[in-house]
Amino acid sequence: MYSATSHGIRVTVEPRYLEEESDPRKERFFWAYTVEIANEGDAPVQIVARHWIITDQRGKREDVRGLGVVGEQPRIGPGSSYTYTSGCPLTTPSGIMAGTYDAVAEDGRQLTVEIPAFSLDVPGTRHSLN
Repeated sequence: MYSATSHGIRVTVEPRYLEEESDPRKERFFWAYTVEIANEGDAPVQIVARHWIITDQRGKREDVRGLGVVGEQPRIGPGSSYTYTSGCPLTTPSGIMAGTYDAVAEDGRQLTVEIPAFSLDVPGTRHSLN
């Protein structure tokens, strides 16, 4: 598990390789990742956008931006959390993801919330620094 906290918002990510969705002969490797966004502050926040940086084993970088997460813009109250699962295909057996969420505090402040960098590695393969 990977975790980072910024502005009182803790983001925890747990990736897992999906062998049944992958086909190494066709250079298709697929991971699911579950994200928990926990509000450890004392006021509600709303996640309004995301920016993912996905880098494969060859150093190819892809930036993915969009509104909200999995089609929602969750409002997370103090002491509450929001959890979702999504996925990422790569053409290599290893990679790394990181990024940020754009959030809005109850008082209108714009917050940039860190998503911790996490490794995507096929189990049983040699891990490489991406």
